[in-house]
Amino acid sequence: MTYNGIAMVTGATGGIGEACARRLISAGYRVIATGRNRSRLDALKREYADALLPLAFDVRDSREAAQAVAGLPEDWRRIDVLVNNAGLALGLEPEYEGDIADWDAMIDTNIKGLLYLTRAVVPGMLARGKGHIVNIGSVAGDAAYAGGNVYCGTKAAVKAITDGLRIDVAGSPLRVTLLKPGLVETNFSEVRFHGDSSRAAAVYKGIEPLTGDDIADAMLYAVSAPAHVQVAEMLILATHQASGSVIVRQ
Repeated sequence: MTYNGIAMVTGATGGIGEACARRLISAGYRVIATGRNRSRLDALKREYADALLPLAFDVRDSREAAQAVAGLPEDWRRIDVLVNNAGLALGLEPEYEGDIADWDAMIDTNIKGLLYLTRAVVPGMLARGKGHIVNIGSVAGDAAYAGGNVYCGTKAAVKAITDGLRIDVAGSPLRVTLLKPGLVETNFSEVRFHGDSSRAAAVYKGIEPLTGDDIADAMLYAVSAPAHVQVAEMLILATHQASGSVIVRQ
C-alpha cells in the first residue's frame, strides 16, 4: 500500500488528538499515535494495524520524549507532519487560590511538552526539506477569561512559540500552523474539574459545541494545502461563541 507520509500526533488517546489521528489515517498517512494511556493506544493499533504505531510516553519528560523519537523504527522516522496536541486545563480558581500542582501540570504539558517534541522532530524535517508542524492552541490564548489565568497563559505561550518557529523556518519548505479551537466537547472539562462530570457537562449546556472531528477537519485542510500555501493560524469557534468569554446559550 502507498501512503502519503508519516504523521505524529501527541495526546492521541482521546478528543482532538484521536480525531486528528483518525483523519490523517483516512487521508492516507501512517500515524505515530502518542499518549500515556497504553491500553487506549493498543486499542487504536488493533483497529488500524500497520497504519498506526503506538508510542506510550509522557511528553512532560524531556528524556522520554527524545528517546521515543530517537528509538522509532527505521521505516517510521521520516515524520512529515507533527501535530502537537497534548494539553490540558486544570482548575478554574482565581489565580491567588490556584493549585500549584495544577499549574505545573499545565505548564509542563502545554508548553514544555510541545517544545520537547518540536525539538526532537523538526531537525529531521529540516534535514529532509519537508515537514508541517501543527500546534493546537486555543481561543484562550487570545485573551484571558475568568478563572483561566494560567491555562490562558500557556496557550498564549503556544501562540508565541508557534509564531517564533514559523519565523525560524521561514527560509525552508517547512510550514507551521496554529489551530485555536473554542468550545470543543471532549473530556477536556472533566479533566479540568478533576472528574466532576456534572460540572463538566454544564460547560456545554445551551450551546452546540465543536467536536474533535471539527478540529481534525481544520488540521487536514491546512496539511493538505498546496506546498506554497501556509495556513499560519486558524480560529475555530462554535456558531454561538464569539470569543473565549462570550458564549450565547439558548
